[in-house]
Amino acid sequence: MLRVGLTGGIGSGKSTVARRFAELGIPVIDTDQLARDVLAPGQPLLEAVFRLFGSDLRREDGSLDRAALRSRVFGDPALRARLESVVHPAIDRAMADRIAALPEGTPYAVLVIPLLLEADWRDRVDRILVVDCPEPVQVQRVMARDGMDAEAAWTMVRSQASRAARLEAADDLIDNGAPSGPESLGRRVRALDRLYRDTAA
Repeated sequence: MLRVGLTGGIGSGKSTVARRFAELGIPVIDTDQLARDVLAPGQPLLEAVFRLFGSDLRREDGSLDRAALRSRVFGDPALRARLESVVHPAIDRAMADRIAALPEGTPYAVLVIPLLLEADWRDRVDRILVVDCPEPVQVQRVMARDGMDAEAAWTMVRSQASRAARLEAADDLIDNGAPSGPESLGRRVRALDRLYRDTAA
């Protein structure tokens, strides 16, 4: 089975592209969702995060205040590395389990890994599909989506791998920087679907 790693900077439109592949019947495994699963209330890993990063991150219902954690670690590379050293192994195991559970004969799967380059997970995938857009567009989208100011949005964008590094790593590319409309995006995804099916065959 071909493993396609879908990545891109925050606000680039990875989730939109992933949904397009899912609409074509392709299995999509999203590491952001896996992170929510392994950090769900009752999971041992969640208690470890509270111990390491502060019990004030616990919401009244026992869940993790993900926005507060994100703002706490994004501006501090040491804290972020500490968090990733705790959480990434659990996500990696969960992703491997999901891949192993896919039906036999599945031609390919899309693995949505926002930090594919940062985590150095290139060996987990056979091809890298980058969803790209200019950094100012990312910032505007993050501000609109998350209600944060420009400085915070820029901090998040710049804490990730550079746009140039992602483009250099890409086997395939989707330009999602211009408002080209859903039809154009759909055509690009369908073309890649044909490519991946042919490659897998």
